[in-house]
Amino acid sequence: QVQLVEAGGGLVQAGGSLRLSCAASGRIDSYARGWFRQARGKEREFVVRRASGGSLYYADSVKGRFTFSRDNAKNTVYLQMNSLKPEDTAVYYCAAGRRPPYVLPEQYTYWGQGTQVPVSS
Repeated sequence: QVQLVEAGGGLVQAGGSLRLSCAASGRIDSYARGWFRQARGKEREFVVRRASGGSLYYADSVKGRFTFSRDNAKNTVYLQMNSLKPEDTAVYYCAAGRRPPYVLPEQYTYWGQGTQVPVSS
């Protein structure tokens, strides 16, 4: 059974940076990995995904500010968030899935519990 556990959320000022992590347990090598976020009262929104073949795709709203990375030895992926804005405030979720193109929540099978990122102005 695959489990995903996020960490690294917390209050940050606008313009600041934060790095989220998502540690996976279980066999997950063949899965695409993604990050989503959900602001209060809104639907879950795609942020970035790494397909199983390695290609990265970012949402326009975060392109140039957020960076996806991974550490295979630790079975962990990261989301480095720079130049944060108040509109980035959300609960951030990592996910793993096998249904391309990996930009919709229903294309993912496994989800972490979420980590809150409030960005103050």
